[in-house]
Amino acid sequence: MQTLGRYEKALSNLNSAREVLSAEKDPEMREMAREEIAELEPLVEALDDEIKTLLVPKDPEDEKDVIVEIRSGTGGDEAALFAGDLYRMYLRYFQEQGWEVEVLDESPGTAGGFAKVVLEVGGDNVYSKLKFESGTHRVQRIPETEAKGRVHTSAATVAVLPIMEPEDINIRKDDLRRDVFRASGAGGQHVNKTESGVRYTHLPTGVVAESTESRSQHKNSEIAMGRLIQQIRDAQQNQQQSALASQRRSLVGSGDRSEKIRTYNWPQNRVTDHRLEGDNKNFNLDKVVEGDLAGIIEALTLADNAAKLQAEA
Repeated sequence: MQTLGRYEKALSNLNSAREVLSAEKDPEMREMAREEIAELEPLVEALDDEIKTLLVPKDPEDEKDVIVEIRSGTGGDEAALFAGDLYRMYLRYFQEQGWEVEVLDESPGTAGGFAKVVLEVGGDNVYSKLKFESGTHRVQRIPETEAKGRVHTSAATVAVLPIMEPEDINIRKDDLRRDVFRASGAGGQHVNKTESGVRYTHLPTGVVAESTESRSQHKNSEIAMGRLIQQIRDAQQNQQQSALASQRRSLVGSGDRSEKIRTYNWPQNRVTDHRLEGDNKNFNLDKVVEGDLAGIIEALTLADNAAKLQAEA
């Protein structure tokens, strides 16, 4: 393993530099040893994290494209405005990654932002980087309409669904019933004009999932299938791996929308991810809302990998 070789070489050099620092009396040699130690310590730590990542079994869904749903939660107009902030934050991150983004559906809020916006995101390893974003995102700030300057708390939910096919979890196509229908209710100009809505029923379990998000029947079929597979997979995991799932959920969350995973505190310019611990859980809000999510995603990935390694052990 190339990474292991680099790690062993860096660790050996670090130990040698430490020995020089402890034994050498010449000031110039000691200063050179200090400089080498300062350079090698973060390298050894980074390579150690990389090895841990390589040892974790790869999630077969990591390379999949995704559907991202952002919906305003509790908090009225302020929640819709916050959903709009999350939408712009994610768009900036997607652009930095070079991913392709298509807006499938959007429902504007009455005072701006979104009541709901649904995106399809495609590119390299999309699900691996977004899978920990599912859950309730909470915001604490003073709304523009607040005359007394009081901080309000609002929320929006994010759901990230990998785009999957029946064979991904061994669903027999003969066990699926597919229905198309005309969408009804709020949802855009295409409502009630074409049979764009798609509903899938998994006959052995009775699980039903549907989508009317897009005016495209093909896109709705993808979304509905992703939801169906997600529900069936979650049920299977709960039955077969309840103990392991519980351990992992305690650290990184299950992705259930009722969970509060992150708080964006405007007065303190701080983002706190509640699934992380210690100093690693706080991030600079100004950078995060501009799309700098790399630090949060890396911290959550490392925490998840550590939990998996511990469970394997």
